Amino acid sequence: MAQADIDEGLYSRQLYVIDHDAMRRMGKADVLIAGMRGLGVEIAKNVILAGVRSVTIQDEGVVQWRDLSSQFYLKEADLGQNRALCSEKQLSSLNVYVRVSAWTNKLDEDFLSKFQVVVLTNSPLEEQLHVGAFCHSNNIKFIVADTRGLCGQLFCDFGESFEVRDTNGETPVSAMIAHISKDNPGIVTCTDEESHEFTDGMFVNFSEIQGMTELNSYGPIEIKVRDSYSFSICDTSNFSEYVKGGVVTEVKQSEILSFKPLNVALDEAIRDPGLVEMTDYGKTQRHLSLHLAFQALHRFTQKYSRAPHPRSQAGAEELVAITKELCKDAKFDELDEDAVRQLSLVASGDLAPVSAFIGGLAAQEVVKACSGKFTPLRQWLYFDALECLPQENDGVLSEDACAPRDSRYDGQISVFGSAFQDKLKKQNYFLVGAGAIGCELLKNFALIGLGAGEGGNITVTDMDSIERSNLNRQFLFHSKDIGRLKSEVAAESVKEMNPYMNITAHQNRVCPETEEVYTHSFYSNLDGVAAALDNVDARVYLDQCCVRNKKPMLEGGTLGSKGHTLVVVPHLTESYGPSTSGGQKAIPICTLKNFPHRIEHTLQWARDQFEGLFKQTAENVNNFLSDPTFVDRTVARGDVEAVEILEGVYRILGEEWPQNWADCVSWARRQWETLYNNQIKQLLHCFPRDQVTSSGLPFWMGAKRCPDPLTFDTNNTTHMDFIVAAANLYGQIYGITGSRNRADIQSILQGVKVPEFTPKSSVKIAVTDQELKEENEERKEEDKVKLEMLKEKLSKLQLKDQSFRMHPQEFEKDDDSNFHMDYIVATSNLRAENYNIPTADRHKSKLIAGRIIPAIATTTAAIAGLMCLELYKLVQGHQKITSYRNAYINLATQYFVLSQPCVAPTYTGHEHTCRVSTR
Repeated sequence: MAQADIDEGLYSRQLYVIDHDAMRRMGKADVLIAGMRGLGVEIAKNVILAGVRSVTIQDEGVVQWRDLSSQFYLKEADLGQNRALCSEKQLSSLNVYVRVSAWTNKLDEDFLSKFQVVVLTNSPLEEQLHVGAFCHSNNIKFIVADTRGLCGQLFCDFGESFEVRDTNGETPVSAMIAHISKDNPGIVTCTDEESHEFTDGMFVNFSEIQGMTELNSYGPIEIKVRDSYSFSICDTSNFSEYVKGGVVTEVKQSEILSFKPLNVALDEAIRDPGLVEMTDYGKTQRHLSLHLAFQALHRFTQKYSRAPHPRSQAGAEELVAITKELCKDAKFDELDEDAVRQLSLVASGDLAPVSAFIGGLAAQEVVKACSGKFTPLRQWLYFDALECLPQENDGVLSEDACAPRDSRYDGQISVFGSAFQDKLKKQNYFLVGAGAIGCELLKNFALIGLGAGEGGNITVTDMDSIERSNLNRQFLFHSKDIGRLKSEVAAESVKEMNPYMNITAHQNRVCPETEEVYTHSFYSNLDGVAAALDNVDARVYLDQCCVRNKKPMLEGGTLGSKGHTLVVVPHLTESYGPSTSGGQKAIPICTLKNFPHRIEHTLQWARDQFEGLFKQTAENVNNFLSDPTFVDRTVARGDVEAVEILEGVYRILGEEWPQNWADCVSWARRQWETLYNNQIKQLLHCFPRDQVTSSGLPFWMGAKRCPDPLTFDTNNTTHMDFIVAAANLYGQIYGITGSRNRADIQSILQGVKVPEFTPKSSVKIAVTDQELKEENEERKEEDKVKLEMLKEKLSKLQLKDQSFRMHPQEFEKDDDSNFHMDYIVATSNLRAENYNIPTADRHKSKLIAGRIIPAIATTTAAIAGLMCLELYKLVQGHQKITSYRNAYINLATQYFVLSQPCVAPTYTGHEHTCRVSTR
C-alpha cells in the first residue's frame, strides 16, 4: 500500500494512532482468524476495520442458540448453518479495501503457510500446540484468544526476532535549550517555559545550536535526567563554547523482542510471572491460578467433550481437582480455589462484553504483528470479571435457573440465570452519543437483551450525521448511510442484530436548552444512563443530571490506544464531578502574535486568522446590517474589543469590498505581504537581532526565535497555496465565485500593486501578556476617540443593495474541496518558515488545527466491553463498592489499571449522615 494509496478520508482518525508507514505494512498482511463465535467475529470486525490486506475466517462448526449471545452477525434463521459462511457477507461490507473469505475445512499446514498472522479462538489445547509449533518454526505470528463466561485469556508468539519500530506511539518529546555546559558529562538545561518530558535512557538529537555546533551533527545521544529542566549527555568538554539557541528532540529507537513458543511459555508462566501481564493488580495470584485453570478446562473438555455444566457443583469440584494436579507439576502452592470453582460454574457461558474486551485486545495484537507499531503482549494475559456474579445475599443460582432454553440469550443465562435475563429485558436506559463508543455499546445492549422485553427501552440521542471518516470505527454504519442521522441508522442496525430490541432514536443535544425534553419525569422512568460523549463539558452536564435524578451512569472515553471507564452509583461511588481541566493548555497571546516556537503555535495562529477573517468579521457585518442595536451592544463590551470589531466591519464594507475575483486575488496578495513581510520587519525594528535585555542577555534566545521576513515568489508552491486558498475564501464570504486556475491567478498577480512598507518607531510590541494588558489600559483615551470616529463612519455607510448579507465560513476540516485546510496549512507553514520552525504536512496540521481526537476500533470495542460488565452489576443492584471497577487502559503498552471507584463523600448533618454521589 503506497502512501498515496492510503484512503485518508476513511482512515483519517486511525492514521493519527497508526502512522502511514505502519498502515502500509498492514496493507500487505494476510490474517487468518479461526473460530467465528462471538470472540472470533469481534476480532475479525476490528482487524477488517483497521485495514489489513485480507482476512480469512475459518470455522467448521454450525450456529447454535448460545452463539447468538455474543455473535452479532448471526440470526435465528442461521441455526444449524456454518458460522463462517453466515458471517462472511457482513464482515466483507465493513471495509472495501480488505478481502474477506470464509474457510470451512480443517487447518492444515499448507493452508496455514499462506498467512502472516494466525489467530485461534475457542480452540482445543491440542490444536493450539500443533498450530503454535508450526507458526513458530515458520515465522508466522501466532495469537490465541479464548473466553469462558466471565474470564478471558490471550497469548502471543511473534517469533524469535520481532522488531518493534515504535514501542509506545507517543509523539517524540522535544524542548528548547537555554544552556549546555562544557563538561563530562555535559549538562543540558532547557528553557523554563515548562518542564521537559524526557526520561532516563531516551535517545535525542540536537539541532539549531549556535556555538557548540558539534552537537548538531552528533548521532542520537542517550540521556540521563537530572531534574525537570535538565539532563546529562555525552562528554562535551572538548566541544566549542555554547552560545545560544537549539532544540533537543527524542529519537525513537526500535527494539528486537524474542518470544517463546506456546509449549514452552505454557510451562514457564508459573515459574516466570513476567510472562503473565496483569490486568487487575488486586488479582495477581488469581491470574496465575487462571493460567492453570484454563489448562484444566481443556483436560475436562477432552474427557467429556463439553465444558462443565452451568452451576454444576460436581463439575466445579472436578475442575478444582484437575487444577490441583497441575499445581503439583508446576510446583505452584498459591492456588485460588474459589476462582477455579467460579470459572467452572460460568465456563459454558458466552458473554458479549467479555468477547468485546478480549476481542479488542486480540485485534490490537494482530495490528502490532502486522505493523511493528506498539509493544506486543509478552506473552500471556488473563482477565476475569467474576465480581459481576450475584452477591452472597442474592441467593445461590441453581443449575436449573442457568440451564439452556433454546434462547438467543442462552450463553448469558448460563452465567446469570433466567430471572436476571428477564430483568435485563425490562431495563430503560438512556444512551447519549451514537458515535464510536455508542455503536459498540448498542451492539452489546442488543446481544445482552437490554430493554428487549415488555416495558424495556433504549433511548439513544445523537445530533450528528454520518461522515465517511466515521466508517473506520463506527461499525454500525456503511457507505450507503453517509449523510443520514447516526441515531436512526444505529437504531436500525441493532434491530437487525436483535429484532426484539425496543429502541427510540432522538437527535437532541443533552444540555440546558433541551431540559424540556429530558425532564425530571424522563429521568425518573430510567434505570440508568450511558455516556458515549467526546467532550468533557457534555459529560459534566450529564453527570449533574444523573446526580440530580439519582440515576447510575456509565461513562467511557478513548484517545487513540488509550481508554477509560467510570461507573457512578448513587450514594455509593464518587461521581464524574465538575470539570477539573480546561482541555488544551492555553497558549499565551504574545507567543501566538509575535514569538511562536512550535508548530502548534503557528497552527493556532492560522486557525485564529481563519476565524477572524472568514467567520467572525462576516458574522459581525451581518449583525450590523440586521440589528440597529449592534453598535451600542458592541460598545458595551469595552473600548478595546469594540474598536477591533467595528474597524473590521467598516473595513469589510468599505475599502476592502471586492468587486470581482481579481480584487479577491489582489486582497490575498496584500494580506500575504502584511503577514509574512511587513509584520516581521516591524517586529525586527522593535527588537533588532542584536537586542539585549536589561540583564545583558540576548533578547532573541531560548523560547524566542528570531524571525526572517519572506519575499513573495509565484514559483513557490506554499506562497501560491496561500493566495489560492485566501482569495477563494475571501470571495466566498462576499458571494464571489473563485477559481483554482493557478496560471490565471499568476497573471492577475502581475498587476497587483503592493504598497511599500516602512517600519514605524512609534509602534510598541508587548513581550508578555501582562505588558499587553497594560498597553491596552494606556490606549483607553486613544480608543475612545477612535470609537467615536468609527461610529460616525458606520452611521454614514450606504449600501447599494440593502438585502446584502455576507457568508460566514464555519470551519470544516474534513471537506477537502472547501479551501479551509488549504488555508490553515499554507498560513501556518509560511509563519513557521518566518521563524525557522519545522513545517507540518496536511495530515499533522489537520490533527492539531482541527483538534481531532485520534481513534481506533480496538480501543473502542474494549472500553465498551468494560462498561457493559459494570452494567451487569448495576442491573443486579450490587451495593458493595468492592465489586465495581473503574478502568484505565493503554493497548499500545499493555497498561491496564482496573481499580475500585472512590467512595461518595459523606456529609454529616445535626440529625443524620448522608452519602451523595457528587464531588
